[in-house]
Amino acid sequence: MKKEKKVLFNRLDFLYLKHEDEYKQAALRALRSGWYIMGPELEAFEKEFARYVGCLHCVGVNSGLDALTLSLRALGIGEGDEVIVQANTYIATVLAITENRAKPIFVEPDEFHGIDANLIETAITPKTKAIMVVHLYGQPCDMEPITVISKRTGIPLIEDCAQSHGSTYKDKMTGAFGILGCFSFYPTKNLGAFGDAGAVVTDNPVFADKLRALRNYGSKIKYQNETTGVNSRLDEIQAALLRIRLGHLEEILAEREAIAQLYLAGINNPTVRLPKVRPEARHTWHQFVVQCNNRDALQTWLKEKGIQTQIHYPIPPHLSKAYSDLGYSRGSFPITEHLANTVLSLPLYCGMTSDEIEYVVDTVNRFLDR
Repeated sequence: MKKEKKVLFNRLDFLYLKHEDEYKQAALRALRSGWYIMGPELEAFEKEFARYVGCLHCVGVNSGLDALTLSLRALGIGEGDEVIVQANTYIATVLAITENRAKPIFVEPDEFHGIDANLIETAITPKTKAIMVVHLYGQPCDMEPITVISKRTGIPLIEDCAQSHGSTYKDKMTGAFGILGCFSFYPTKNLGAFGDAGAVVTDNPVFADKLRALRNYGSKIKYQNETTGVNSRLDEIQAALLRIRLGHLEEILAEREAIAQLYLAGINNPTVRLPKVRPEARHTWHQFVVQCNNRDALQTWLKEKGIQTQIHYPIPPHLSKAYSDLGYSRGSFPITEHLANTVLSLPLYCGMTSDEIEYVVDTVNRFLDR
């Protein structure tokens, strides 16, 4: 039996230390420039990230939530409008909808945790103004039928790519399918900044211009306010640091893939269901999410053995106190609620040692559903 050890759920310092000199130089370059907001570092990052995703435009903003909120606003979505979204997402996706005074119309997920494409059309009403898909955990949604629905109905498609940097469906990057692709660069993301940061990508120059104005008080030219905007700008230091991390993103994703494959090959416990990868998709493993009907006991077992885990997410938005006014109750979305009761995210981060990975695998395999 292996000696018990401590395995953290995540470690953010490894990736910094691995390229410490590059980060220091980038930060100092930005600091020494004397230009800290809306400058050359942001412009360079926007071009580089747009090129990486395969889009013509990128607009840096303050956070992933702002990326979603401003995207809906750029589309003119407001009070009385409806936005179709999967029920098992993180609440930020829904907050962006309600912040614009629109109504979320929830749809159950498929077996890969993405929105069930077969249920979208039944949720469409004359009030539907957008379809918002969420590439949860780094796994792309079933984008081929979803884009067909969007084109046929004329309903704009927005992608929540907060967890899917570098993920692809049939060799096309997430974020490049819809009219707007929204990214978070929160520090724990595969492409993480060193604070809050986000961006929107698009091929549409009109929406890119709208977003540039909305993030900057509604102004493209100083003191000429065309609309009522907000202050949501990706600052120069974060942009400089993100440029470094973007340059190493593929090696980051390769390491995460290697760890995920060791989990997939090594975990063999009939009570623990491993994640499935959608055919023709590249899963980038923002989270490695297993399912267990006795999830709480599994989490307790792992904690007792020194292994940290997290639940993404224990309370679906439709059952949260924040959205009690929508009138949903337990049983409204049984698939989503079952996931909330059974999912568990295992440790997965760059810098994990082979001993730590092996220990997690062995400890999961020794769990008895009691």
